Amino acid sequence: MRTSEPLPSVGDVLAALATGVWHWDTATGLVTVDAEAARLLGLPAEQTTLTEGQTRARLHPEDWNEITGVVPLAVDEGTLAEVRIRIMDERGQVVRIVRSRSKPSFHPERRAYRLIGTLQEVTEPVPGTAAARSAVTGDWRRSREAFLLDAGRALAEARSTAEVLRVAGGLSMPGFSPDGFVVFGVEGDWLTIIGHHGHQPGDIRPFSDMPLAADYPAAEVVRTGRAVYLSSPQQYESSYPATWPHVRPFGRRSWAFLPLTAAGRTMGAWMAAFTYHVAFTPDERAVLTTVARMLAQALSRAGAEETERELTEGLQRSMLPSLGPGIPGMRVAARYIPTGGGLQVGGDWYDMIPLPSGRFALVVGDVQGHDVRAAGLMGQLRIALRAYASEGHRPDAVLSRASRFLHGITHESGDEHQSDPRFATCVYVEADPATGMLECARAGHPDPAIRMADGTVMMRPTAGGLPLGVDPDADYPTTRFALEPGETMLLCTDGLIETGGHDMASGWQRLRAVLEGHDGDEEKLADALVQAVHGPSSHHTTGPLADRREDDIALMLLCRPREGRGCSDTMTERPTVRRTLLSVAQDEPERIAEARQHLRELLHDWACAEQIDSAVLLVSEMVTNVLVHTDTDALLLAEVAEGTSGRRLRVEVTDAGDDLPHTRRPGELASSGRGLILIGLLADAWGVVPRGRGKSIWFELDESDDRDPTGAGG
Repeated sequence: MRTSEPLPSVGDVLAALATGVWHWDTATGLVTVDAEAARLLGLPAEQTTLTEGQTRARLHPEDWNEITGVVPLAVDEGTLAEVRIRIMDERGQVVRIVRSRSKPSFHPERRAYRLIGTLQEVTEPVPGTAAARSAVTGDWRRSREAFLLDAGRALAEARSTAEVLRVAGGLSMPGFSPDGFVVFGVEGDWLTIIGHHGHQPGDIRPFSDMPLAADYPAAEVVRTGRAVYLSSPQQYESSYPATWPHVRPFGRRSWAFLPLTAAGRTMGAWMAAFTYHVAFTPDERAVLTTVARMLAQALSRAGAEETERELTEGLQRSMLPSLGPGIPGMRVAARYIPTGGGLQVGGDWYDMIPLPSGRFALVVGDVQGHDVRAAGLMGQLRIALRAYASEGHRPDAVLSRASRFLHGITHESGDEHQSDPRFATCVYVEADPATGMLECARAGHPDPAIRMADGTVMMRPTAGGLPLGVDPDADYPTTRFALEPGETMLLCTDGLIETGGHDMASGWQRLRAVLEGHDGDEEKLADALVQAVHGPSSHHTTGPLADRREDDIALMLLCRPREGRGCSDTMTERPTVRRTLLSVAQDEPERIAEARQHLRELLHDWACAEQIDSAVLLVSEMVTNVLVHTDTDALLLAEVAEGTSGRRLRVEVTDAGDDLPHTRRPGELASSGRGLILIGLLADAWGVVPRGRGKSIWFELDESDDRDPTGAGG
């Protein structure tokens, strides 16, 4: 062509290159194409205007979705929108593949996109080639969609920053995958490195603690919120000459720096580096952008969860005490387990308090609710209990004062929570290490449980009062009993019993099986109890209330070892198998029912059910006679001993009265006088033993599988 000749028009050049021109305005919904573009779309070769629906009908549905996704991305990044499009005929067959390249713009007032671009026919690339890697084909799209679904699911399940980075390091993008990446964070005006993959720890030291004003792609991404793509070393060196010397030794060929944006805030940058050339087509950029968004969401969520865990675990550590050196001659183990959902510390607590007398107090309690207020009240109540106990008050006085304290702070005038007053359950046990004597006071809390020397477990009925904070003038009677050598006492909140949908009855049976079957020290026993309700197999013992919300768990174990043995060493030679003690005061006739239940617990594995009923009846008669015919309290001692021919139950009821009982012959309408007659009929042996002050009435039963309940007494 001579220089004096005029240049051909743009239209003539495009027509010579078989390239069509098109224009699309999303505000009007109209697409205008020239003759060549119309021909490529399978229409008559003449300029025409189409609606979006008419245009979409000529394209493969996946490709139309691809166009609508690439256009906003190109506007955000200020790049060209390039897409490969499959042109379809009326029968749904692909007639050709064209490449669309356009420069989109966005009008903020009209809220619409405007595109002017070209269409040019291309050939289908050969699978496995570099061209195929950057092509938008159906198989590539399906692989990409499957990859994004898997990546999104894996990142959504990550619960910590380290886990998010492990998932990101294992991502294998379809057709192109980075061999290394770095996740940058922001602290003030500095870039920090949150994590990396594919680099040795010392390799990335030059990029740590870099100012945001530095001439570095990641810093620019954080400053502007726009991605940076560098497809060649030459492009990197010319764009960022200051940092290129630090990058060159890695031997990478392409780099992508993308903003990590969550909730409209750029929280950092993600660098993906490649050892081969990547053109960063719009489709590849779309994949990288989607991964960056998912990565930002996952990191933001993991960071929030880690902060919450750190906060709640710190709160828990500050509120739950250390057991310290323990109790001389006894062993203590304790556990606190939150529900695992929401706030990781609630209203449950445990404590061990040294007393001025040289004794120790064990406390387990539960403030109503599982929220911030319950945790705050728990902390206040625990401190109050410690203060009252350290002043030397008895267990009943400690709980009475604590109840007044909790009632005062939850019912005081002007309290914004006055319409929702809280209460707390609590069990307070004062232990004498020298003798093993325990004094227990309860406030609406589950009774202690005792694991005896032979491994048998039973509940220990104790006197109790209302939950703390309900009545400021409530009384809390004290129960005194001994922890024998080789026995272990369990104190726990109802969460340990009822977790897994159990009620108090079924949950207690589950715990009893763990306590009786365990062979280890008190620390292992505490873990076994928690594992029984929170472990992988706990769903096999789901209770009838499975839909109920779970509760926190607090538990304490107090063990009194035998000489030369631990608490978990079951006795093989055992003259005394079980022994329990219970007092019933004159003003506590309701505790006769507790005595009956206590004896049933002691005989829970007795072979003959009729003998259990007989023993319970006799105990009820003996204790009632003490309360009716004397002015003293009754002390019940029940003991199961191993004899030569089997087990024998011996029950003694002692009182301080001077009058000895004697057998009467009551008439048919008499309301009393049958106690000794029943003992003579139902017991294998019985008797009355005078004491220095008072007396003891006793009876014995030999265990039998086939017993005549009307057999003669001894």
